[in-house]
Amino acid sequence: MTVVFLNGEFISRDAARVSVFDHGYLYGDGVFEGIRAYNGRVFRLDEHLDRLYESAQTVMLQVPLTKEQLREAVLETLRRNGLRDGYVRLVVSRGPGDLGLDPRKCPQPTVVVIAEGIQLYPQEAYSRGLRAITVTTRKIAPDMLSPQVKSLNYLNNILARIEVNRAGVDEGIMLNAAGYVTECTADNVFVVLRGELCTPPVYLGILKGITRETVLELARALEIPATERVFTMHDVYTAEECFLTGTAAEVAPVVEVDGRVIGDGTPGAVTRRVIAAFRGRVAAEGAPIFPQEAAA
Repeated sequence: MTVVFLNGEFISRDAARVSVFDHGYLYGDGVFEGIRAYNGRVFRLDEHLDRLYESAQTVMLQVPLTKEQLREAVLETLRRNGLRDGYVRLVVSRGPGDLGLDPRKCPQPTVVVIAEGIQLYPQEAYSRGLRAITVTTRKIAPDMLSPQVKSLNYLNNILARIEVNRAGVDEGIMLNAAGYVTECTADNVFVVLRGELCTPPVYLGILKGITRETVLELARALEIPATERVFTMHDVYTAEECFLTGTAAEVAPVVEVDGRVIGDGTPGAVTRRVIAAFRGRVAAEGAPIFPQEAAA
């Protein structure tokens, strides 16, 4: 049975309860991270923790544990679930208060760590490629809410996801108010244009994804020209290749957008090189879950 870390205790999934007065439930008032474990190691755990604490700082939420304590909570949750490969959802909410908005009424934040398996897309999608659409739901502007805050309020993305579901495809590309490509409902987006790997710049209002940063690093190591630049759906339609990146999605090729075939309709050469390099990186890098293995 799944074991969950909840406010300093390890309890069964069925016993894990959060108050209905928690501001995370009532108002989406909290922050989170999605983290992956591969081959007995947690990939870029410290980077995820840094981002969680930065999100909390921006929304003036005091995480009641130190980074080292939370780091150990993540590793111990994986250990107690016997997971060498899996997905960790780390959540810090404002905690229980009253029915009003005032965060001062929430004296104690709620901290949850969940570790289970995850599969965002079917495995065959990584070999055949995903189908995507452009959604009508526009990305929230960065001057309204910083996209660098991974908050519990994901309604913008969920509305976009509903469009994807109704269209019967795998993913949806979100645009900003000016019509530029930002990101997908849960992933960052890359295209290959005239041999150059391109991804939207952070200032357009996208999350600076950790998998996105890893792919940019890998591109440099592979000597693939890569840049952050503004582009439109015309560029996506006429791209040689397209793929998505995210902690849950990893690196996922896209072969059709709005009915247009991308490239030759199969995952391209650059995409395949990036996927192979990414899989090699995550299999070898990360915080060891079982210290005895690291010492061996």
